[in-house]
Amino acid sequence: MKIAVYCGSTPGNDPFYVQTARELGEWMGTHGHELVYGGSNTGLMGAVADGVLSAGGRVTGVVPNVAEIQGRIHRGVTTLIETETMAQRKSKMIELADAFIALPGGIGTLDEMTEIISLRSLKILQGPVIFYNMKGYYEPMKAVLSNILQHGFGRTEYFSEILFAERLEEIAQLLEGTDLCP
Repeated sequence: MKIAVYCGSTPGNDPFYVQTARELGEWMGTHGHELVYGGSNTGLMGAVADGVLSAGGRVTGVVPNVAEIQGRIHRGVTTLIETETMAQRKSKMIELADAFIALPGGIGTLDEMTEIISLRSLKILQGPVIFYNMKGYYEPMKAVLSNILQHGFGRTEYFSEILFAERLEEIAQLLEGTDLCP
């Protein structure tokens, strides 16, 4: 399975985030899943890619032609795809992926995941959508989705298949339970 992972290109303020990102990557590589991600060698992005590679897995980095990002390209990726814009990068990652996971990240991560949720609600996109809620990081996102429903701006079916996972085991169970897994 090709899994798009969206996350910060910075490490955050707790080493737990980097450690957990690397563990996810190691699990992916060990289980034959390919990482599709933003192509950075820094922060959680670099950690998840390093984890996949250390376990013998494949990594596809999708990198836009943005100077700030070009300076952080992970040179160890299996495949590097360069796009002209951030919008093209988002589209390419969605096109390549069978499943979508968000680790902690910033505005870019939220932008990418809200697009995934929107496309799923319109039935344009399928595949599992998972927020890795390590240390409660995505509790505010849960509250936003609940607020949307409470005020009648969405339907339960839009969000019913979004998983907020506290542990890697929950992610593994969901992904291994889909028909996308080898």
